[in-house]
Amino acid sequence: MQMAAAVVAAEAEPNYRLPANVPPDIGAWFWESLEDFKPGEYQTFIDLVATHSPFRLLTTSQRVPKEVTDPDVHARVKEAAAYARQRGILIVYDLDIRMARAAFQKVYPDELQEMLRVREADLNGAGETRIVVESAGGLEDHMTWGSKAKYHSLAGRLVRVYSYVRSAAAIEPDTVRDITGIATVVESSGKQVVVSIPAAQDTTGRKAAVMAAFTHFTPDVHAPHLLEFQRGIFAAYKDVPLGGAMKDEWGFPPSKDTVGNDFWFSRSHAQAYALKTGGRDLVRDCLRMFAEERGARGERQAVINSYVELAWQRNAEIEADYYRATKETFGPDAFVGVHPTWIGAGLGRNELNKNGWDWWAVRRDFGQTDEETPYCCRTALAKKGGGAVWYNQFYADNKNIQAYARELWGGALSGGRVNYHPIYPPVARSVPSTVPLLQGDLMRGQCRVRLLNFISRTTLDCPVAVVFGHPAATNWAGPVFNDSGTRLAGRFWSACFPADLIPTYEIGNEALKVSADGFVQYGSQRYAAVVLYHPEFEKPHALDFWKKAAAGGKTALYRVGDWTTTFEGKPIDGNAELPRQMAVLPASDEHGAMAKVVSRLLELGLSPSYERKGLGGKCRLMDGTEVVVAADPAECSGRPIQTTMTVRGRTVTVDALGIAAVRLDKDGSPEALAAGGLKAFRAGAFTVELAERADTALWRDEKGAWHGVLQGHAGPVPPPLQALTQDWLRLDVPPPAPNPPAATP
Repeated sequence: MQMAAAVVAAEAEPNYRLPANVPPDIGAWFWESLEDFKPGEYQTFIDLVATHSPFRLLTTSQRVPKEVTDPDVHARVKEAAAYARQRGILIVYDLDIRMARAAFQKVYPDELQEMLRVREADLNGAGETRIVVESAGGLEDHMTWGSKAKYHSLAGRLVRVYSYVRSAAAIEPDTVRDITGIATVVESSGKQVVVSIPAAQDTTGRKAAVMAAFTHFTPDVHAPHLLEFQRGIFAAYKDVPLGGAMKDEWGFPPSKDTVGNDFWFSRSHAQAYALKTGGRDLVRDCLRMFAEERGARGERQAVINSYVELAWQRNAEIEADYYRATKETFGPDAFVGVHPTWIGAGLGRNELNKNGWDWWAVRRDFGQTDEETPYCCRTALAKKGGGAVWYNQFYADNKNIQAYARELWGGALSGGRVNYHPIYPPVARSVPSTVPLLQGDLMRGQCRVRLLNFISRTTLDCPVAVVFGHPAATNWAGPVFNDSGTRLAGRFWSACFPADLIPTYEIGNEALKVSADGFVQYGSQRYAAVVLYHPEFEKPHALDFWKKAAAGGKTALYRVGDWTTTFEGKPIDGNAELPRQMAVLPASDEHGAMAKVVSRLLELGLSPSYERKGLGGKCRLMDGTEVVVAADPAECSGRPIQTTMTVRGRTVTVDALGIAAVRLDKDGSPEALAAGGLKAFRAGAFTVELAERADTALWRDEKGAWHGVLQGHAGPVPPPLQALTQDWLRLDVPPPAPNPPAATP
């Protein structure tokens, strides 16, 4: 890594922030009150962060009833971005189209998102049947927090009514009738659609499914003008000196526990679905997805596969255009944040309904997640993004500040960094919610962890990949719905051989590849072992991929679960079609499956690349950097490290605080070193001993010349370090923020 370093005089203004070519320290900023939009109000927060944190980027969003298209919002953002640049901080602002929903509605009132709700009732063969379908109401998430601009249901309409005979198990397909023509709409509003169905010759002993669409206050994901309108927002902000743009938790409006009963829908969506499926009727297929029809399970599974695939592909397409717009508007180095994950606790039914589990298809320069997203997902997204680290946006409440320390050091131990979300819920309007994060020694720990950013070129080495069948895990009519393999991947982490979790659609995206020399590879990660987890409903190109992987011969291949049905719902003996080199693991014994793979890794001579004990442990990055972490929730800045470790078969001793990392070249000579509170380091004939501890990072360039960073150290560069190189970047450590003044009674 090259860096233009400079000596900073002791009397110069403090320097807290990393050079632009080093992964940045990131915090989050939310404009939560109309007070924040007063001229100059932004200065208080920016000054606070500039003085008491190392943050160089602030992922920033408004959480008030204003829109990014409002002239005063543009004016305040422009002023704040310019002022922040003066303080060495870049604003990454939220230009998402959801922040301009009223403006979009005004221009394109017929392109709003609908939800198709299916409600079933017994028909009264002797008289009228009245069926009420209620809307989902005002759906909400952080995009509507603190405002009245929820994803309200604005209107309702009857789309279709079907009648049929249904046993306990299934609909009798020959009995399905479209009876929309005899139905009368009694009420059609944003609250509910009420339908009256008269007694008729064939209503006795039958059921009816009323399908009503409710329009919500947000652009239709399939809106024809969505991308064009969003590009218009970027054009309006081209004069603003932003460091990038953020798009957070994108997808359909948040709805919970509705999979299989409610369907995101619109006329444009139906057209896209028909185009994808060769002319199929989305409304009729929603009935098939709602309830099984006797003898047509394969057809039901096929339409679910197509519906879900269209969801993740369209959402990923929108994210990709946002990424391109950010780079085109604010420059190729502009930062695109934040995470495609939503609830943050892992893959699940609600995430599926929001974006089809599109996480891996979302384009970012760094993998980005949030909250409690499983580590196997974080590391996989890092490989896809290609950056040297991943970021997890994290928050806790004011009584649990130590949780941030766990996130910080846990991330350092697995190739990640924290995007510091302010505490939530906030303590008081008069005290910025970020203040508690800046008061103790948490930022001191952050500064020590960031030393790794100077020497590491890659993230955590994960020798295993669990490649889960995305269609199988997302098909609620299939045998393994909602099982993404996360638990199995976690078992590999517990066994000290961490695994990346990757969906099979990354085969079709040509992101999961077989390298020229025969390894299964994702980004720059080559895998010693890959587990294909539940291949049900896969496409033919997946079979071609696994045959190629087997022919490559460098990655041990395993399978959990059977392949009996194609994506189109047709029978297949996929087990026989898969390569014979792919060993079968028991689906009912995850621990046994993991143990068998780990045994093979040990036979291959691989050593564990990850070990965690509390907040401490060690790990190995893909570039060979060995990292040791020692921390405690009560000591956020790190604990003493006095260790001897083996790196590339050579003995290395380190005396440091919090973090220590070393990379040796093929000859056993140090190539890079980073240590918090370094006191002593020895690797062969290479020795550094300091009279006083100092946060230090050292690395050699391609010509073998040393470069260094010295952090939080007053006075001249210590002689043992000065003897190595004259090229030093001096970084200060920001002082803790003071306690805010007590409120006036």
